[in-house]
Amino acid sequence: MSTFSAPKGTYDLLPPDSATFLAVREAIAAPLRRSGYGYVETPGFEHVELFSRGVGQSTDIVTKEMYTLTTKGGTDLALRPEGTASVLRAALQANLHRAGNLPVKLWYSGTYYRYERPQAGRYRHFSQVGAEAIGAEDPALDAELVILAADAYRALGLSGVRLLLNSLGDRECRPAYRAALQDFLRGLDLDEETRARIEINPLRVLDDKRPDVQRQLDGAPLLVDHLCESCKEYHERVRELLTAAGVAFTDDPRLVRGLDYYTRTTFEFVHDGLGSQSAVGGGGRYDGLSELIGGPPLPSVGWALGVDRTVLALRAEGVELPVPAGTDVFAVPLGEEARRTLFGVVTELRRAGVAADFAYGGRSAKASMKAANRSGARFAVVAGERDLAEGVVQVKDLDSGEQAPVALDGLAAELAARLSGGAADA
Repeated sequence: MSTFSAPKGTYDLLPPDSATFLAVREAIAAPLRRSGYGYVETPGFEHVELFSRGVGQSTDIVTKEMYTLTTKGGTDLALRPEGTASVLRAALQANLHRAGNLPVKLWYSGTYYRYERPQAGRYRHFSQVGAEAIGAEDPALDAELVILAADAYRALGLSGVRLLLNSLGDRECRPAYRAALQDFLRGLDLDEETRARIEINPLRVLDDKRPDVQRQLDGAPLLVDHLCESCKEYHERVRELLTAAGVAFTDDPRLVRGLDYYTRTTFEFVHDGLGSQSAVGGGGRYDGLSELIGGPPLPSVGWALGVDRTVLALRAEGVELPVPAGTDVFAVPLGEEARRTLFGVVTELRRAGVAADFAYGGRSAKASMKAANRSGARFAVVAGERDLAEGVVQVKDLDSGEQAPVALDGLAAELAARLSGGAADA
């Protein structure tokens, strides 16, 4: 056993669990690829200012949770705590918005880092798949992204995911609401840190999960009552498009989410089987973020779905994803000549697209057959000197136990045909 272990609040992703994580990522990414989203990958660390400006100085992410470091050259960097600011920065740096084809539609997958108190469903590194549509203000775009996320959950077989929906208004109507909310919050019994947050971004106080704070928020003014006509109309169009697409949602006037850059459409996917960490994904519109990080006005919308949380939701519902076998054919050589021959067969099978493995390490026939069964393979290919002298190998169906000789010449085609449900031509 190693003298080292993974850092507190982290985990290692190993087989067989890793196959489920890969299947979740693929299920989330598939509808995005079909909808014109191209893949983007950004560095694991960025300049601290990107997040302090973009995510917001009042957020817990910036004030408490970022992993920061100073390089030997004196540059302050942070491990990325979220994906949107990085993706927008990359798109701006590459001038993708100037190509004349807006919105720029991008998707990404990666690991993100936050210094949080570890608990079930919350780690100090976590995996997400995200999508961003940059440079267009259109309720159909907001609806598209919500529908793509809902379709991904449905494709995974999840039935307990609920969609919460709200509008946070815009720069026209939010100031009046902000002032009304500040007046209300200043009259509450709050700690010094929370009172300071009232002056920076009072909406963040609404997102405070502490019961003693939540109890005092009854009667707080709601943004929905302060929306301007333009925001009301925009939000109603999003709601109509979701309803027409058969995506059920619950209007949640207190939904603000944990990042400062959101405007108008805001949404969260939750699963009641996950306890206090019920959010499995979410996002919204962030029309002013580009300007905050030094870019031109680029109204945008996006989301991030947690792979870790989605896996927990699958387990909570007892949903097992169909994961393809890592090995279809396992070769068991009996003797040195058979080792050379079957190793060549395995290489040929792999090149033909068949998942194949080999009994390495010079094990006995009995140990090698045990390894074949443990591998999950459908067939074992067994050969000794007598078989090779006759130009055949023994192919054993590991499900039924049936075994029969097959000519070595054409073995790859025969196995490929059997695995696909057919039989090779005679």
